[in-house]
Amino acid sequence: QVQLVESGGGSVQAGGSLRLSCTASGLTFRSYTMGWFRQAPGKEREFVAVITWGDHSTNYADSVKGRFTISRDNAKNTVYLQMNTLKPEDTAVYYCAAMRTARRIVNEEDADYWGQGTQVTVSS
Repeated sequence: QVQLVESGGGSVQAGGSLRLSCTASGLTFRSYTMGWFRQAPGKEREFVAVITWGDHSTNYADSVKGRFTISRDNAKNTVYLQMNTLKPEDTAVYYCAAMRTARRIVNEEDADYWGQGTQVTVSS
């Protein structure tokens, strides 16, 4: 069965950095567009970043542009989210998602598989 396992979450002070990883199994990783979404307490899940399976083009939510970088290593079946200059409003559970779409504009309805989530807490 398909599994997406996130890691790398934790607690940091504002201005700090974290690198999230999501390792996939049970699917042909190189053929999936991979995305990161997040859900803050009391809020709906929202898009953060995506990297396509074809040309590895990327797209980001406006709130994280210039601070977060998504990348992938197909040899390791892993997608990463490097998060720099973290802010308290970045506090959320971060989920990775695997999507069959080739589009850069995605939402959570495009996700075929989800990870279990990893908590990121940023203190001021």
